Amino acid sequence: MKKLHVGVNLLWLVPGVVGGSEEYMTRLIAALLDDPSNDLDLTLFVLRPFVDAYPDLVEDVPTVVCPLDGRLKAVRVGAEATWLAVQARRHRVDLLHHAGGTMPLLRATRSIVTIHDLQPLLLPANFIRAKQAYLRWRLPAAARRARLVITLTQYTKATIVEQLHVPPERIAVVSPGYTPALAEEAKGDPRAAYDLTGPFFLYPAITYPHKNHKLLVEAFAKVLRRQPDALLVLTHRPAEMEQELLALIESLGIGSSIRRLGHIDRGDLDWLYKHAVALTFPSRFEGFGLPVLEAMGHGCPVIAAATTALPEVVGPSGILLSPDDSDAWAAAMIELLTDDDRREWLSEAAIARTAEFRWAASAEQLRSAYEQAMSG
Repeated sequence: MKKLHVGVNLLWLVPGVVGGSEEYMTRLIAALLDDPSNDLDLTLFVLRPFVDAYPDLVEDVPTVVCPLDGRLKAVRVGAEATWLAVQARRHRVDLLHHAGGTMPLLRATRSIVTIHDLQPLLLPANFIRAKQAYLRWRLPAAARRARLVITLTQYTKATIVEQLHVPPERIAVVSPGYTPALAEEAKGDPRAAYDLTGPFFLYPAITYPHKNHKLLVEAFAKVLRRQPDALLVLTHRPAEMEQELLALIESLGIGSSIRRLGHIDRGDLDWLYKHAVALTFPSRFEGFGLPVLEAMGHGCPVIAAATTALPEVVGPSGILLSPDDSDAWAAAMIELLTDDDRREWLSEAAIARTAEFRWAASAEQLRSAYEQAMSG
């Protein structure tokens, strides 16, 4: 019997720019390849920078490279409707998986779409007008035209049903996983390199508006009044809120207690997860929140916002708080600095929680989604 040939449209994936959706899709594809029962033929359609960022995937999966670097979004969108359509036909793709939330108006074959979240519809103020208008147009159209919609959580599935009026039976949940073997421990102790002179809290997030760094910094300023040796470690690249964040840190006079590390190696991030007092994750909106799961897998206690999909991920194994209550955040952070038993319990509960999320299960969910799309 001929294998199902699935093409995966990754032309939206500019490495280092798209955030958690990049991590989700690359690890999901890797998990699908590792599945011994995998009976699919895959072809990836990617931008030039993807080849350098993911050489192992490119080596393991037939890959068609679009001659674009991805810097101009309008050009990428045009390539999806022209270059991708031609290449999908040329490579005889049975099913084309558009993994970045939208689909081109002109499609070469049967298509499905992954919608990571509906933030552009629910929090439009977080987007520039052009992007907001484009996504408000294209997200509903993609959901209507796709044979199947894939999303990451029951929360997002419910919002797609409510906002886009997609029947629940046309939506498949393919949740992210966590595999301890993927953890890449740093070769050395980066404590000195990052000037980590005391106990620290960690927040690995791009400074987008919805990531809510302001709440965390305000709470941390209150923590310092009780625990002056504490540190706050902020990683990942800058975005719209960077200058406002730096101004707030300066106005509070706590710059010497905050480490703004930018993008760091995966091994160093894993080390930070393992040694942080807690992951502090006050984001106002998450379609999933992969860093939360990664932190829990390393036994890092989690304090997270009780919003959107985060309670679904954290469950009863972390501390969930309002994203607007800086006093509650400060109190929880102080508790974990001073109560070793509470911190140890949360660490053990976090590790146990990750047993419910496995990439092998995610790969099986994706295979089932492909089969459902072809039989629909």
